[in-house]
Amino acid sequence: MSTVAVTGFIEAHAVDVWRLLIDLPGRAARLTAAGPIELLTPGPFGPGTAWREERAQPGGGTLTEEFLVVEALAPRRLVLCSSGAGVDYRITWSLRPVRRRRRGCTAVTVTQEAVPTAPYGRVVALLLGGLAARAVEVALRRDLTDLAAAADTTGSVEAA
Repeated sequence: MSTVAVTGFIEAHAVDVWRLLIDLPGRAARLTAAGPIELLTPGPFGPGTAWREERAQPGGGTLTEEFLVVEALAPRRLVLCSSGAGVDYRITWSLRPVRRRRRGCTAVTVTQEAVPTAPYGRVVALLLGGLAARAVEVALRRDLTDLAAAADTTGSVEAA
């Protein structure tokens, strides 16, 4: 199993950050790596909500991914899963209110765990583990920066 975690501070209240995270129709406009979103389930956002989106890849090109909400504890924790070729991914967004500069702020940690589900997934993880982890870290930091910009901040995330 491979795990990558990134933490940053977004100068907005946790409830506002949460609203941005669960706003699927606005997701493609907010995240520079996200393309068109196709909602796969009807109803309100929560466990069981699923969608498909295109994600820009660091080396160019796009990848279509499907996400499923497995846990949604507003405004503190959002857990998604996504299946890949020989690997299952679990993405956890943790939001923690903090006070900075006498203003409301949210410490956001996003963690991606990759669990090989097939023998070739283990081989690929072994051969490309470090390179893949760096690419995932870059993507997670980009999503945090985009989220901060959408929360009407300076557009940057201060690393923890």
